[in-house]
Amino acid sequence: MQMASRVARLMTLLLLAACERGTNRAPAVDYIPVAGNPQLPFSDAVRVGHMLYLAGQLGTDSTGHLVSGGIAGETRQALENIRRVLERNGSSLDQVVKCTAMLADIQDWGAMNQVYVTYFRKHLPARSAFATTGLVMGARIELECWATVTPK
Repeated sequence: MQMASRVARLMTLLLLAACERGTNRAPAVDYIPVAGNPQLPFSDAVRVGHMLYLAGQLGTDSTGHLVSGGIAGETRQALENIRRVLERNGSSLDQVVKCTAMLADIQDWGAMNQVYVTYFRKHLPARSAFATTGLVMGARIELECWATVTPK
């Protein structure tokens, strides 16, 4: 009986210790404004714990204009914009786990892929792609990504 009592006490202490360590607090959420234009009605990225959720990126240059080159040029520029947002926030293309490609024309899917795979040489993130009835500014593509990030 004495052994059973000790085991019961030990189990109770272990359970209490586990409960103390495994608190159910929600991770901190950090809303990161768009660099250079914090007045836009969305965040450039949102950091939640070890995850970074990026807003969709168009193939726009530093002046906010769509680049030339059709789907290939816009895809390349959108991925460069994504790279910059990731790096500003402690992540990288190597840490991207999910992308969503929104295309103005699903016929552009093949040409978009030719550029896309050059940016993910070490791994291929999970991805969804779909056609839309139109994108802002007449863009051919909008890319959205999720990535892991080192905790603060």
